[in-house]
Amino acid sequence: MAVTSFYMGSLRYSPCGRKRKNHAANRVKKKPVAFQSAALRESQLNKIRERQAVQYNSLMEEYMKNGNYHEIASDCSKKETMKYTGTLVKGIATMHKSNAVPVISQEEATDIANMRRN
Repeated sequence: MAVTSFYMGSLRYSPCGRKRKNHAANRVKKKPVAFQSAALRESQLNKIRERQAVQYNSLMEEYMKNGNYHEIASDCSKKETMKYTGTLVKGIATMHKSNAVPVISQEEATDIANMRRN
């Protein structure tokens, strides 16, 4: 009984039987990475940050400069609950399973009742 490369694993051939171009036996040597000095990277980051600060102004900072930041932030009161005060809707009916439908007239109420029983 022969052992296939599927079970054992091969460096030169893939599990489907194709020969690999780059395999672990002959690895491609990568070129060494040239490191930049930390001061150079910091100066580049500072330039990017300055550009973004000019391009994307912070709304909070603008409000604080103008002096109306506390006026906007102090409005944290609870909203009033919404209630229906009109007379158009007579009630709520259930059409199918838990489908709630507003009833506007007596004719709609009888129609919905007939549909539910059929």
